[in-house]
Amino acid sequence: MIRFEGVSKRFPGASAPAVENLDLLVPEGTTCVLIGPSGCGKSTTLRMVNRLIDPDAGRITVAGRDVTAADPIALRRGIGYVLQGIGLFPHRSVARNVATVPELLGWPKGRIAERVDAMLDLVGLEPATYRDRRPDALSGGQRQRVGVARALAADPPVLLMDEPFGAVDPVARGRLQAEIGAILRRLGKTVLIVTHDIDEAMLMGDSVALMRGGRLVQADAPQALLAAPADDFVAAFVGQDRALRRLALLTVSKVAEPGEAMGEPEIAAEASLRDALSTMLARGCTRLAVTGVPRILTLDAIREAGALVKVEPR
Repeated sequence: MIRFEGVSKRFPGASAPAVENLDLLVPEGTTCVLIGPSGCGKSTTLRMVNRLIDPDAGRITVAGRDVTAADPIALRRGIGYVLQGIGLFPHRSVARNVATVPELLGWPKGRIAERVDAMLDLVGLEPATYRDRRPDALSGGQRQRVGVARALAADPPVLLMDEPFGAVDPVARGRLQAEIGAILRRLGKTVLIVTHDIDEAMLMGDSVALMRGGRLVQADAPQALLAAPADDFVAAFVGQDRALRRLALLTVSKVAEPGEAMGEPEIAAEASLRDALSTMLARGCTRLAVTGVPRILTLDAIREAGALVKVEPR
């Protein structure tokens, strides 16, 4: 669990605080995504957790322990960290990169070798193929997978990710977001992510915290943020197409109804409602059969699921 209590940070010479009076809770085993305009304080917030930046006021605790009371080096070795530039050591092999923290912790060589292979398997890289490669022989997506494997190698309970997919090409980005997000949920890690990508935030976050001018504007589950923005700023930030973004978070299985649909186009139960709507538009129909089960999805059901709450100006 990560908790921010009244946390503030002002850099020397700055006209305003980078972060001001922040209260935020990231429950154990969940992923919270920090998002907001450039300069809103999201990266500063993240870097205060592992004391790359120290707060001026307030309290940050990880698993109940005040981070400012911990030795910074020991603290960082217990927190996984993935950054935008990935930061792999270019002169080291993939295996040596993944082994960085276990080596610092003094693990036996045999245990390290087993852990390296397990982590590469976890992120979808065949150990025999990639173990001895150097970072410059990898694609951007592969380097990012190695970065995640390195961050998880010592099995830290907390993971920080600062614009983790910003350097990955758009074709690979969506797949990586989905795959890495699923891995982190399966492992039960407590994760804090910084991103400027609203779709990434909605896909990966159990909660999304939107910041503006160093202050927290709204923290909520993705569905709630899209359905009921706190004010006009939140509504504008998540976009006029927030109804479609909301549909992307819901699967067909959530809203399909019992029934038989003879001769209708099919859609997989795990497909998103946005994909289902796209299929209906492409096929010129208002009903889809759910593959393998006696259920149907109607256009009316999609409309109801995507209904948004009107925001009154404050």
